[in-house]
Amino acid sequence: MSSKQDEHWTKTKSLTTTTLVIWAIISFVIHWFGEGLNSDAFPGAYFMAGMGSQVAFAVLVFWFASRQNQIDEEFGFGEKLRGRK
Repeated sequence: MSSKQDEHWTKTKSLTTTTLVIWAIISFVIHWFGEGLNSDAFPGAYFMAGMGSQVAFAVLVFWFASRQNQIDEEFGFGEKLRGRK
């Protein structure tokens, strides 16, 4: 592989690792401490797990795709529509 490909792969691995760490924190760590959000009148941990995680995951997916596209374009591997004006 060329140096350009090595740098691209290094940045892609770093982005993937960062995304997986964020995913793990949202999936597990936050919910371990969610019990403190519960009260007799409002199950806060349920809503944090059920609703907040889904929103966070959707944002994470779009952030990852956007950032990966920036990395691809930086190294000339971006998707280009050829033959279209």
